Amino acid sequence: MTETQLRNAMTTYGDTVYRLALCRMQNVADAEDVYQDVFLRLFRQETDGWVAERVKAWLLRTAVNRCNDLHRFRLRRSILPLEEVPDMAAPEDDAAELWAAVAQLPPKLRTVIHLHYAEGYATEEIAVILDIPPATVRTRLHRGRLRLKELLGGMDHES
Repeated sequence: MTETQLRNAMTTYGDTVYRLALCRMQNVADAEDVYQDVFLRLFRQETDGWVAERVKAWLLRTAVNRCNDLHRFRLRRSILPLEEVPDMAAPEDDAAELWAAVAQLPPKLRTVIHLHYAEGYATEEIAVILDIPPATVRTRLHRGRLRLKELLGGMDHES
């Protein structure tokens, strides 16, 4: 991959990769590490003939894998609540409580909720990104919604 292609990928998909890493890691420093590692791996990757959607899917899958690696092999630092992260935590005041509840979900549920609602992916696309069956994605979305409903005291925040 050339430096220009890398710059373009970072401009186009950098925010998405960072938000996913932040959602998974719930720690700014770890999210930045994931972001850096993902784009370094992309720079070393042979991408000739890749279309934009393949680049995006590869970046998101690599980000999820890197987050999993960090969870397994690194002692986690203190967690910064998402509501304290500027411009990422609560896109709107009305959503602050919802995104704080999302931050409390287990990583598997939090990831599919983030990819579906914040990034706008369909369940089939999430299945490809996470390398799991579409039915598993739907199950995790359902369980995530139920957990959110419990956390929010029964209020219906689905949109």
